[in-house]
Amino acid sequence: MKHRLFALITWLILLTYTQVAAARSDAELTAATEHAAIETAIQHYFHGSAYSDKARLKQAFHSQARLYLEKPDTPFWEVSAIDYINWYKEANQGKFNGRLGRVLHIDREGNLATVKAEILMPARQQRYIDMFLLKKLDGVWQILSKSAVGEASPHNGKRILFILSSAHFHGDSNLPTGVSFSEIVNAYDEFAKAGFSVDFVSPEGGALPLAYINTSEPMHKKYLYNSDFMYAIGHTLKPEQVVAQDYRAVHYVGGTNAMYGVADHPQLQKISMAIYEQHGGIISAVCHGTAGIAHLRLKNGEYLVKGRRISGYPDEYEHQDRPYFQEFPFLITKTIEERGGTFLYSPRNTAHIEIDGRIITGQNYLSSAGVAKAMIDILTKETAN
Repeated sequence: MKHRLFALITWLILLTYTQVAAARSDAELTAATEHAAIETAIQHYFHGSAYSDKARLKQAFHSQARLYLEKPDTPFWEVSAIDYINWYKEANQGKFNGRLGRVLHIDREGNLATVKAEILMPARQQRYIDMFLLKKLDGVWQILSKSAVGEASPHNGKRILFILSSAHFHGDSNLPTGVSFSEIVNAYDEFAKAGFSVDFVSPEGGALPLAYINTSEPMHKKYLYNSDFMYAIGHTLKPEQVVAQDYRAVHYVGGTNAMYGVADHPQLQKISMAIYEQHGGIISAVCHGTAGIAHLRLKNGEYLVKGRRISGYPDEYEHQDRPYFQEFPFLITKTIEERGGTFLYSPRNTAHIEIDGRIITGQNYLSSAGVAKAMIDILTKETAN
């Protein structure tokens, strides 16, 4: 009798767990679907306003939507969606007017959502922040209202793609790992100050596992409490969402989880090499992020690192007697050298950067800012020429 009761209780627990897991999975799927649909409405607006495409603008706005704008001497300026759409002349349809848009934040509650978006106009050195209110009506998300504020800005419209790992654990173990928060923010801050935009991509997309966060560190605190930044790394792109020609560089970020799921990812490899070979971009990496470039091949079949000076986190500095090390699928120093690269590094806790043409690598998180500055220098000179 006791055995039957125990079996029944166990069965009920498993059933409940399965139902809860299924409900959570359905909720996550619904959230992702709605998020994508909201973003589609905003993309209609981005495209329509950038290419004078009235049809796309009509898809974005509800027919009774209102826009709350401003102009000299008129801080409160109300415009109907119909009037706003008619500002765009059919003679200009299909002609790009220099507006670059991207979503900074989406917040949804049921059939209601708010969206914060950035519009850059580099030629005018202008940046606008658009705030939208959307509602799902008859199964379609539409903009009900929009307000905007503008400011002078050094943003140049050039974009950098950060490549990060989705791995939460070392290999098949239960040993936790994550992306180095320092390596993200130290590089990101340099690009932001120089007027570059940064997007994040990971093998699985979505939220990243983060490591080495210190809220007493000013740079960590600056970004940990920056809602737009945290939204971005909580909603990383999937590889299939990335268009290589949109980026001037890729930057592989470390943390020991960079050893998993990135280096051998076919789509990420294709993106990086398209940016490097087809669009003349930069490939960069820091610390364990260098693992991400170890398998990259040029069109001629040779490894990218062959004959190159490369830095990263050296095998010699790993704790080779600890369990995490046994999970590594390959070794960074050994692999780079086997493939014809020269692996260079400095003493522990020392910044070390190698610049070899359009391949820029750094030893550790202390090198992240320097790697970013080296990239910025090359990209700035490129613009000047």
